[in-house]
Amino acid sequence: MTKSFRTLDDVNLKGKRVLLRVDLNVPMEGGRVTDATRLERVAPTITEISDKGGKVILLAHFGRPKGRDPKESLKPVADALSKVIKRPVAFADDCIGEPAAKAVAALNDGDILCLENTRFHKEEEKNDAGFVAELAKLGDIWVNDAFSAAHRAHASTEGLGHKLPAYAGRTMQAELDALGKALEAPTKPVIAIIGGAKVSTKIDLLENLVNKVDALVIGGGMANTFLHAQGVAVGKSLAEKDLAATALRIMEKANAANCAIILPVDAVVANQFAANAPSHAYGLDAIPADGMILDVGPQSIARIHAAIDDAATLVWNGPLGAFELTPFDRGTVVSAKHAAGRTRAKKLISVAGGGDTVAALNQAGVAGDFSYVSTAGGAFLEWMEGKPLPGVEVLKKG
Repeated sequence: MTKSFRTLDDVNLKGKRVLLRVDLNVPMEGGRVTDATRLERVAPTITEISDKGGKVILLAHFGRPKGRDPKESLKPVADALSKVIKRPVAFADDCIGEPAAKAVAALNDGDILCLENTRFHKEEEKNDAGFVAELAKLGDIWVNDAFSAAHRAHASTEGLGHKLPAYAGRTMQAELDALGKALEAPTKPVIAIIGGAKVSTKIDLLENLVNKVDALVIGGGMANTFLHAQGVAVGKSLAEKDLAATALRIMEKANAANCAIILPVDAVVANQFAANAPSHAYGLDAIPADGMILDVGPQSIARIHAAIDDAATLVWNGPLGAFELTPFDRGTVVSAKHAAGRTRAKKLISVAGGGDTVAALNQAGVAGDFSYVSTAGGAFLEWMEGKPLPGVEVLKKG
């Protein structure tokens, strides 16, 4: 597959002022970073540009501040990043104007500077042309390494790509390569596992996928809506009964596109939504009127394993049951372990993404075994829905 977007391989970085858009939106408590995963992900791009003699100027947002707010400053994040990459990271207390210009002017080749939160300026989210021009003054090239913000057309995530030569960083490149392998030019047959509570949030996703995959496993609360649409009595289970017609339309589309829809054939049912609530597996024709479906049953798990065994590529978004409550995490955990085993045996390319999905894979202890795990929630979902992402489109070779 030829690279349809420009990468760091396409530019001489030495002596260049590189505006590098990264995702530093890490969880903090009491001024300390509690999870450095995102910092570790951007480290390779930062150190590569630095090693090649580029001047690294980091652009990032943090939280959702309304104007300048010391609680949303990137200063503590820059300090934490410095520990991760084991190099000094200078800090400028604004991302435009004199503080930024002075700090950039002081850089030597290979130095690293973090500018203050871009969202301290409301013009960032408006992709304001004047603000983009102010940012562009600080750099010679723009490198976007924040796939997680690529679905937003903001000044630092998209606008700069029209003002400066634009390139994908290594994290962005890895993400686009993995996603391309999963859905754009996949090794067939392709199976998607889509779970989560609600169909309403995933209608666009399901409609796009039925035209792209050979089999679609539907789990979680969403499956109850499909079962209800087919006349199954789902008791007190979470189901969006008003979306029955939508569910049937998606099934018709799947049928026309030759995509097999795999729904649960049995379910683990409890009479209350609580951890360790007494539960039993039931066939779909016997679900008690006062029961709620909280996980897929053993026969469904066997079917999902068989579907994974038949596939060469797997795309996963969303848990199969109420995975936050034991023992209703079982369907998700054992299926994730099965997919991980196939991946380790080089029989499967597995790509997963979305917040709940990452949490479920971590709970199963297999996130490291999947071919690729995307930490980008909204961007991953919009990409899977087949929507163009502004922050990616702007990197494409013209």
